[in-house]
Amino acid sequence: MQFSFIKCHGSGNDFPLIDARALSLSDAGWAGVARALADRSGPVGGDGLLLLTAGDSESAFGMRMFNSDGSEAETCLNGLRCTARLGFEVLGLEQATVRLKTSVAQVVRDAELAPGVTTIRTVAGPNSVSASDVGLRIDAVQVIDAVVPGLPSTRTFTAVAMPNPHLVTFVDQVDEAELVALGTWCEAGPALIPARANVSFVELRGQADLFVRTFERGVGLTDSCGSAMAASVLAAALTGRVPFDRQLRVFNKGGLVRAEASAERVVTISGNASFLYDASVRVDVATCRAEVPVMHARREDEADAWAAAVDALA
Repeated sequence: MQFSFIKCHGSGNDFPLIDARALSLSDAGWAGVARALADRSGPVGGDGLLLLTAGDSESAFGMRMFNSDGSEAETCLNGLRCTARLGFEVLGLEQATVRLKTSVAQVVRDAELAPGVTTIRTVAGPNSVSASDVGLRIDAVQVIDAVVPGLPSTRTFTAVAMPNPHLVTFVDQVDEAELVALGTWCEAGPALIPARANVSFVELRGQADLFVRTFERGVGLTDSCGSAMAASVLAAALTGRVPFDRQLRVFNKGGLVRAEASAERVVTISGNASFLYDASVRVDVATCRAEVPVMHARREDEADAWAAAVDALA
Protein backbone atom coordinates (compact mmCIF):
# COMPACT_ATOMS: atom_id res chain seq x y z
CA MET A 1 0.00 0.00 0.00
CA GLN A 2 1.34 3.42 -0.96
CA PHE A 3 1.33 6.29 1.55
CA SER A 4 2.29 9.95 1.31
CA PHE A 5 3.68 11.29 4.57
CA ILE A 6 5.43 14.22 6.22
CA LYS A 7 8.35 13.53 8.53
CA CYS A 8 7.90 15.90 11.44
CA HIS A 9 8.95 16.46 15.02
CA GLY A 10 7.75 18.16 18.16
CA SER A 11 10.55 18.95 20.58
CA GLY A 12 12.67 16.22 19.01
CA ASN A 13 9.89 13.60 19.20
CA ASP A 14 9.83 12.55 15.51
CA PHE A 15 7.09 10.88 13.50
CA PRO A 16 5.87 10.06 10.01
CA LEU A 17 2.54 11.92 9.69
CA ILE A 18 -0.13 10.68 7.26
CA ASP A 19 -3.26 12.50 6.14
CA ALA A 20 -5.60 9.55 6.66
CA ARG A 21 -8.92 11.36 6.30
CA ALA A 22 -9.75 9.53 3.07
CA LEU A 23 -7.97 6.25 3.85
CA SER A 24 -9.70 3.09 5.00
CA LEU A 25 -7.56 0.67 6.98
CA SER A 26 -8.29 -1.51 10.00
CA ASP A 27 -6.75 -0.84 13.39
CA ALA A 28 -4.56 -3.90 12.87
CA GLY A 29 -3.51 -2.51 9.51
CA TRP A 30 -2.51 0.84 10.99
CA ALA A 31 -0.63 -0.98 13.74
CA GLY A 32 1.33 -2.78 11.01
CA VAL A 33 2.05 0.49 9.21
CA ALA A 34 3.31 1.95 12.49
CA ARG A 35 5.63 -0.99 13.11
CA ALA A 36 6.98 -0.60 9.56
CA LEU A 37 7.44 3.17 9.47
CA ALA A 38 8.42 3.85 13.09
CA ASP A 39 11.03 1.08 13.15
CA ARG A 40 14.34 2.78 14.01
CA SER A 41 16.21 0.17 11.99
CA GLY A 42 13.92 0.70 9.00
CA PRO A 43 14.03 3.24 6.15
CA VAL A 44 11.90 5.94 7.86
CA GLY A 45 12.03 5.60 11.65
CA GLY A 46 10.23 7.52 14.35
CA ASP A 47 8.78 7.45 17.84
CA GLY A 48 5.42 6.43 16.42
CA LEU A 49 2.95 7.02 13.58
CA LEU A 50 0.61 10.04 13.46
CA LEU A 51 -2.67 10.06 11.55
CA LEU A 52 -4.73 13.13 10.68
CA THR A 53 -8.29 11.83 10.72
CA ALA A 54 -11.67 13.28 9.81
CA GLY A 55 -13.58 15.51 12.21
CA ASP A 56 -17.06 15.08 13.61
CA SER A 57 -19.79 17.25 15.14
CA GLU A 58 -17.49 18.23 18.03
CA SER A 59 -14.12 18.48 16.29
CA ALA A 60 -12.62 19.98 13.14
CA PHE A 61 -10.37 16.94 12.72
CA GLY A 62 -8.92 14.08 14.70
CA MET A 63 -5.58 12.51 15.57
CA ARG A 64 -4.59 8.92 16.11
CA MET A 65 -1.14 7.98 17.33
CA PHE A 66 0.31 4.47 17.12
CA ASN A 67 3.49 3.70 19.05
CA SER A 68 6.40 1.98 17.34
CA ASP A 69 5.25 -1.35 18.79
CA GLY A 70 1.83 -0.96 17.13
CA SER A 71 -0.10 -0.07 20.30
CA GLU A 72 -2.34 2.99 20.16
CA ALA A 73 -1.81 5.83 22.64
CA GLU A 74 -4.58 7.91 24.22
CA THR A 75 -2.67 11.07 23.39
CA CYS A 76 0.72 12.43 22.33
CA LEU A 77 1.18 16.15 22.85
CA ASN A 78 4.28 16.49 20.70
CA GLY A 79 2.49 14.61 17.94
CA LEU A 80 -0.70 16.58 18.50
CA ARG A 81 1.07 19.83 17.65
CA CYS A 82 2.36 18.39 14.38
CA THR A 83 -1.01 16.89 13.48
CA ALA A 84 -2.77 20.15 14.38
CA ARG A 85 -0.45 22.08 12.10
CA LEU A 86 -1.33 19.81 9.17
CA GLY A 87 -5.01 20.09 10.04
CA PHE A 88 -4.73 23.89 10.15
CA GLU A 89 -3.01 23.95 6.77
CA VAL A 90 -5.40 21.65 4.90
CA LEU A 91 -8.53 23.22 6.42
CA GLY A 92 -7.41 26.88 6.61
CA LEU A 93 -7.73 27.15 10.41
CA GLU A 94 -5.81 28.87 13.19
CA GLN A 95 -7.41 27.00 16.11
CA ALA A 96 -9.50 23.90 16.52
CA THR A 97 -10.95 21.19 18.72
CA VAL A 98 -9.25 17.86 17.93
CA ARG A 99 -10.72 14.41 18.51
CA LEU A 100 -8.29 12.06 20.29
CA LYS A 101 -8.70 8.38 21.18
CA THR A 102 -10.53 8.96 24.48
CA SER A 103 -10.95 12.74 24.68
CA VAL A 104 -10.75 16.02 22.79
CA ALA A 105 -8.04 18.68 22.83
CA GLN A 106 -7.91 22.41 22.11
CA VAL A 107 -5.13 23.63 19.82
CA VAL A 108 -4.20 27.10 18.54
CA ARG A 109 -1.32 28.76 16.74
CA ASP A 110 0.93 30.57 19.22
CA ALA A 111 3.74 33.11 19.16
CA GLU A 112 6.91 31.56 17.75
CA LEU A 113 9.35 30.04 20.21
CA ALA A 114 12.05 31.44 17.94
CA PRO A 115 12.23 32.90 14.41
CA GLY A 116 11.03 30.43 11.80
CA VAL A 117 9.74 27.90 14.35
CA THR A 118 6.04 27.12 13.88
CA THR A 119 4.57 26.97 17.37
CA ILE A 120 1.29 25.44 18.53
CA ARG A 121 -0.30 25.74 21.97
CA THR A 122 -2.27 22.80 23.33
CA VAL A 123 -4.31 22.28 26.45
CA ALA A 124 -3.09 18.99 27.86
CA GLY A 125 -5.49 16.49 29.23
CA PRO A 126 -8.06 16.00 30.55
CA ASN A 127 -5.91 15.06 33.51
CA SER A 128 -6.53 13.15 36.72
CA VAL A 129 -4.55 12.19 39.82
CA SER A 130 -6.84 9.30 40.66
CA ALA A 131 -4.74 6.17 41.07
CA SER A 132 -7.38 4.12 39.28
CA ASP A 133 -7.35 6.53 36.29
CA VAL A 134 -3.58 6.08 36.09
CA GLY A 135 -4.18 2.33 36.08
CA LEU A 136 -2.57 1.54 39.44
CA ARG A 137 -4.01 -1.48 41.23
CA ILE A 138 -3.50 -0.17 44.77
CA ASP A 139 -5.72 0.76 47.70
CA ALA A 140 -4.69 4.44 47.75
CA VAL A 141 -7.01 6.97 46.14
CA GLN A 142 -4.07 8.90 44.70
CA VAL A 143 -0.27 9.02 44.77
CA ILE A 144 1.26 12.46 45.32
CA ASP A 145 4.99 12.50 46.13
CA ALA A 146 4.74 9.08 47.77
CA VAL A 147 6.29 5.65 47.49
CA VAL A 148 4.17 3.37 45.29
CA PRO A 149 3.52 0.03 47.04
CA GLY A 150 4.76 -2.81 44.85
CA LEU A 151 6.87 -0.64 42.56
CA PRO A 152 10.53 -1.79 42.58
CA SER A 153 11.77 1.68 43.64
CA THR A 154 12.09 3.51 46.95
CA ARG A 155 11.67 6.89 45.24
CA THR A 156 8.54 8.96 45.76
CA PHE A 157 6.32 9.38 42.72
CA THR A 158 3.34 11.43 41.63
CA ALA A 159 0.88 9.48 39.48
CA VAL A 160 -0.92 11.49 36.78
CA ALA A 161 -3.26 10.50 33.94
CA MET A 162 -2.81 12.94 31.05
CA PRO A 163 -5.06 11.05 30.15
CA ASN A 164 -2.38 8.42 29.38
CA PRO A 165 -0.67 7.10 32.55
CA HIS A 166 2.45 8.72 34.00
CA LEU A 167 4.64 8.09 37.03
CA VAL A 168 6.78 11.15 37.78
CA THR A 169 9.62 11.41 40.28
CA PHE A 170 11.95 14.33 40.99
CA VAL A 171 15.67 13.61 41.17
CA ASP A 172 18.85 15.57 41.76
CA GLN A 173 20.31 14.05 38.59
CA VAL A 174 18.80 11.67 36.07
CA ASP A 175 20.22 8.15 36.21
CA GLU A 176 19.29 6.71 32.82
CA ALA A 177 20.15 3.14 33.78
CA GLU A 178 17.78 3.33 36.75
CA LEU A 179 15.09 4.93 34.58
CA VAL A 180 15.38 2.26 31.89
CA ALA A 181 15.26 -0.54 34.46
CA LEU A 182 12.10 0.84 36.05
CA GLY A 183 10.50 1.68 32.71
CA THR A 184 11.22 -1.81 31.42
CA TRP A 185 9.59 -3.30 34.52
CA CYS A 186 6.45 -1.21 33.93
CA GLU A 187 6.52 -2.07 30.21
CA ALA A 188 6.00 -5.73 31.05
CA GLY A 189 2.45 -4.97 32.23
CA PRO A 190 2.85 -6.13 35.84
CA ALA A 191 -0.14 -6.74 38.13
CA LEU A 192 0.49 -3.35 39.77
CA ILE A 193 -0.15 -1.50 36.51
CA PRO A 194 -1.25 -3.95 33.81
CA ALA A 195 -1.88 -1.29 31.14
CA ARG A 196 1.73 -0.10 31.65
CA ALA A 197 2.85 3.49 32.29
CA ASN A 198 5.23 6.20 31.15
CA VAL A 199 7.98 6.80 33.71
CA SER A 200 9.75 10.17 34.01
CA PHE A 201 12.74 11.30 36.06
CA VAL A 202 12.67 15.11 36.43
CA GLU A 203 15.33 17.58 37.49
CA LEU A 204 14.24 20.96 38.89
CA ARG A 205 16.65 23.59 37.59
CA GLY A 206 16.31 26.96 39.32
CA GLN A 207 12.81 28.38 39.80
CA ALA A 208 11.40 28.09 36.29
CA ASP A 209 13.08 25.22 34.43
CA LEU A 210 12.51 21.48 34.41
CA PHE A 211 14.52 18.78 32.65
CA VAL A 212 12.48 15.67 31.86
CA ARG A 213 13.76 12.25 30.83
CA THR A 214 11.11 9.65 29.99
CA PHE A 215 10.80 5.94 29.36
CA GLU A 216 7.72 6.02 27.14
CA ARG A 217 5.15 3.25 27.11
CA GLY A 218 5.35 1.37 23.82
CA VAL A 219 8.50 3.23 22.75
CA GLY A 220 11.25 3.01 25.37
CA LEU A 221 13.72 5.70 26.36
CA THR A 222 12.78 8.69 24.22
CA ASP A 223 14.29 12.11 23.59
CA SER A 224 10.93 13.75 24.23
CA CYS A 225 7.40 12.93 25.36
CA GLY A 226 4.91 15.80 25.36
CA SER A 227 2.39 14.29 27.75
CA ALA A 228 5.25 13.41 30.12
CA MET A 229 6.34 17.05 30.10
CA ALA A 230 2.77 18.10 30.88
CA ALA A 231 2.50 15.51 33.66
CA SER A 232 5.83 16.70 35.07
CA VAL A 233 4.68 20.33 35.14
CA LEU A 234 1.49 19.35 36.96
CA ALA A 235 3.41 17.11 39.37
CA ALA A 236 5.88 19.93 40.13
CA ALA A 237 3.01 22.28 40.98
CA LEU A 238 1.02 19.70 42.96
CA THR A 239 4.07 18.92 45.12
CA GLY A 240 4.91 22.59 45.69
CA ARG A 241 8.17 22.54 43.77
CA VAL A 242 6.95 25.32 41.47
CA PRO A 243 3.99 27.69 41.87
CA PHE A 244 0.79 27.25 39.93
CA ASP A 245 0.24 29.82 37.16
CA ARG A 246 3.96 30.30 36.49
CA GLN A 247 5.28 29.82 32.97
CA LEU A 248 8.09 27.28 32.90
CA ARG A 249 10.64 26.14 30.37
CA VAL A 250 10.66 22.37 30.12
CA PHE A 251 13.77 20.86 28.57
CA ASN A 252 14.43 17.37 27.27
CA LYS A 253 17.00 15.70 25.04
CA GLY A 254 15.07 16.91 21.96
CA GLY A 255 14.63 20.57 22.85
CA LEU A 256 12.14 22.48 24.97
CA VAL A 257 8.58 23.79 25.36
CA ARG A 258 6.82 26.55 27.29
CA ALA A 259 4.40 25.17 29.87
CA GLU A 260 2.15 26.22 32.72
CA ALA A 261 -0.21 24.56 35.22
CA SER A 262 -3.06 26.71 36.48
CA ALA A 263 -4.55 26.59 39.96
CA GLU A 264 -7.54 24.87 38.33
CA ARG A 265 -5.10 22.12 37.25
CA VAL A 266 -5.25 23.04 33.55
CA VAL A 267 -1.92 22.42 31.83
CA THR A 268 -0.93 24.22 28.63
CA ILE A 269 2.05 23.39 26.44
CA SER A 270 3.48 25.58 23.67
CA GLY A 271 6.06 23.97 21.42
CA ASN A 272 7.31 23.52 17.91
CA ALA A 273 5.62 21.62 15.11
CA SER A 274 8.43 21.27 12.60
CA PHE A 275 8.08 19.60 9.19
CA LEU A 276 11.33 18.09 7.94
CA TYR A 277 10.49 16.52 4.58
CA ASP A 278 7.67 15.27 2.35
CA ALA A 279 7.87 11.76 0.94
CA SER A 280 5.93 8.68 -0.15
CA VAL A 281 6.53 5.07 0.75
CA ARG A 282 5.18 1.63 -0.07
CA VAL A 283 4.35 -0.56 2.92
CA ASP A 284 3.56 -4.26 2.99
CA VAL A 285 0.98 -4.08 5.77
CA ALA A 286 0.86 -7.86 6.26
CA THR A 287 4.59 -8.19 6.93
CA CYS A 288 5.06 -4.74 8.52
CA ARG A 289 7.83 -3.87 6.07
CA ALA A 290 8.47 -0.56 4.36
CA GLU A 291 10.41 0.09 1.17
CA VAL A 292 12.87 2.98 0.83
CA PRO A 293 10.77 6.17 0.70
CA VAL A 294 10.74 8.50 -2.28
CA MET A 295 11.70 12.01 -1.22
CA HIS A 296 9.64 14.83 -2.71
CA ALA A 297 10.78 17.93 -0.80
CA ARG A 298 13.10 18.74 2.07
CA ARG A 299 12.24 21.56 4.48
CA GLU A 300 15.77 22.42 5.52
CA ASP A 301 14.80 25.94 6.59
CA GLU A 302 12.60 24.49 9.35
CA ALA A 303 15.29 22.10 10.53
CA ASP A 304 17.81 24.95 10.62
CA ALA A 305 15.39 27.23 12.49
CA TRP A 306 14.80 24.61 15.17
CA ALA A 307 18.52 23.87 15.55
CA ALA A 308 19.19 27.59 16.01
CA ALA A 309 16.37 27.87 18.54
CA VAL A 310 17.71 25.01 20.66
CA ASP A 311 21.20 26.54 20.63
CA ALA A 312 19.89 30.00 21.56
CA LEU A 313 17.43 28.97 24.30
CA ALA A 314 19.39 26.23 25.98
